[in-house]
Formats: sequence, C-alpha cells, structure tokens
Amino acid sequence: MGMIYKRGSIYWIKYYRDAVPVRESARSSRHDDAKALLRAREGAIANGEPVSPRIDRVKFRELTDAVVVNYTLKGRSSLPAVKRRLRLHIHPFLGDRRASTITSDDLLRFTLKRQEEGASNAEINRELAIIKRAFHLGMKSTPRKVHLLPAIEMLGEDNARQGFFEPEQFEAVRSHLPEPLQPVVTFAYVTGWRIPSEVLSLQWRQVDFDAGVVRLEPGTTKNRKGREFPFAQHGLLRGVLEAQRRKTDTVQQARQIICPWVFHRNGRRIRDLYGAWGEACKKAGCPSAIPHDFRRTAVRNLVRAGVPEGVAMKLTGHKTRHVFERYNIVSGVDLSEAVQKLSNSTEGAWKRLKHPAAGVSPASRS
Repeated sequence: MGMIYKRGSIYWIKYYRDAVPVRESARSSRHDDAKALLRAREGAIANGEPVSPRIDRVKFRELTDAVVVNYTLKGRSSLPAVKRRLRLHIHPFLGDRRASTITSDDLLRFTLKRQEEGASNAEINRELAIIKRAFHLGMKSTPRKVHLLPAIEMLGEDNARQGFFEPEQFEAVRSHLPEPLQPVVTFAYVTGWRIPSEVLSLQWRQVDFDAGVVRLEPGTTKNRKGREFPFAQHGLLRGVLEAQRRKTDTVQQARQIICPWVFHRNGRRIRDLYGAWGEACKKAGCPSAIPHDFRRTAVRNLVRAGVPEGVAMKLTGHKTRHVFERYNIVSGVDLSEAVQKLSNSTEGAWKRLKHPAAGVSPASRS
C-alpha cells in the first residue's frame, strides 16, 4: 500500500513498483493533489503500465537530444538536416513542452503552422518523422521517458521526380563537363550508382579486373548492403575503368604518390560535381536535370534491355520493389513504341479480315 506524507509544506507520496519503494513529490501543498497522484501511480502499476517519477517532467527537447545522439552513432548523413529542422522549426514550437503533454492536436497545429509558413508537404513530413522518432526513442529508453506515442498524421506527397536521360541528352551533358568528371557520369549512367556516396568514393581495391567486377562493401551503401556490378562484358564501362587505371598509373609515377581513388583530379579526390554540373546542364539544354536522374535512367535501361527485375535491383542496389518500380520511368518514346506494336498487330489482323485467303471466308474461319 502507498502512503502520503509531508516534507515541509509539500506533500510526497510513496508507492511500490516491483516490490521496490518509490518516493515522488506531488509538487503541491494540497493533500487532495497528492492523493490523486498516488491513485494514478498505483492504477498505472496495477494495469501493467511502466511508471517513472520523472516521466511527467521530461521536456520534449530531451527526447530530440536522443535523436541527435542516435543519428550520430549510426553515422546518418541526414544529421545536419535533422539539427537544422530541430533548431529552426521543431524546438521553437515543441522544445520546452513536457513530452507527456504533447497530443495529436498539438502536432496537427504544428503541421498547420508549417503550411502557413509555406513549407512543402515533403518538408513537413521530414519534421514529423523526427518528432515520431523522438517519441519512439523515449518509449524505448530505460526507464521510459514517455508512455504513449501521439498519433502523427503524415501528409500526402506528390514530389516524385520523373527525370531521366535519353542517350543524346546524356552525351550533350557529358560533353560540357570538365574532363575529370566525364568518366564519373559515364559510370553512373551505366550502373545507376549514387554519385556522391558510391561513385566518387570508389577506390581501386574495389575494382577487380581479373574477375571483371566492381564492388561496394557492406555498410558503405544507403541500405548498408554490399553490391557488385560486372563490367567485363560491357564495353563502355570496361573502357572507362581501364582508362582511369592508366590515368592513375601515370599520375602516381609523375607525382610519386599513391592515389586510391578511381575518379580523381590529378590524384586528388573529387568531392562533388555540382558547380560544373549546373553549367553543363544549361549548355546542354536540360537545366532541371540532377545527378540522381542517372539512377532512374539505369533502371529504365535495364528493364528495356529485358533484364529480370530481381537481377536489375541487385545491380542498382534497390532494396524494395516499390522504389524500383517508381524509378522505372515510362517515357513518350516507350509509349510510342507500344502504340506502334499495337498498330502492327491490329492492322495485320484487320488486313486478314478484309483480304482472307482464297476460298476461305472470315465467317468460315471463325
């Protein structure tokens, strides 16, 4: 049984959790407040709910601190964006609130406020995902920092890009890029690998010329799984890697250095290509193109070539069929070719009906 007692003018309560006595301040000089708190704590314990004296005092900012630590430990590349969203939008609205008092209505008001500020649905969803992650980590902590996860309603997004490169567009952009970047985009065009995190970080130890395979090691990709792409049978891809190997050997001999990078500027690692990329796209007449369009292009090229989807997903590194299918873009050319095939089929059947073989009428054929 619990008890109520006083320390000075403030009432305290004592109750038992797993046969261990727990003392907690009611933060009130009114006996009825202490009595209500004791009943609430004993009722929660009787219902099997976790109870912590601090749980009603935990600020939401404390939950988001755990998100930052979690992302830091996991090496998440989105950590800077998470910190920015917390600082500019989430903390000003929720940071100083007690986590246990935040309701679904509060989050709806947060969503409405961000919409009034002009934020896109995608941006708001990223912020709601951080809030949701904070509550999940609070529920998993020992002892728990929150008991319940408020319902979080995500917004609909219609921002899936549809960009891809036809061969002529790719060649136009590639030709306007500086020479060190041309093999980078050629490799991405064929493989569909991510340029910043997978292509530019590629090292020679990952290229096996004897086996004719280039590999990404587990833990270095977005889905943390390893990947490989055979290049021996692909003349363009093999030519790119062989040319880069010769260029690297020349640079190493001339500068007396060791260059581990497959793609480099005179032995120095290429960090990004965005400055040169924008200028090249403008000159090529496709200013809205982005490097990630190579990923969609590779998926589409593989499917067009008749590669089974399961094999294509292994090559490009897509973990789920949903994302792979979203990247399998259908272009106007695809639609025209489909209609041409339909025309050839239906017109052939129509000609047979209008000009049946001698002595055989359409009626008798049926």
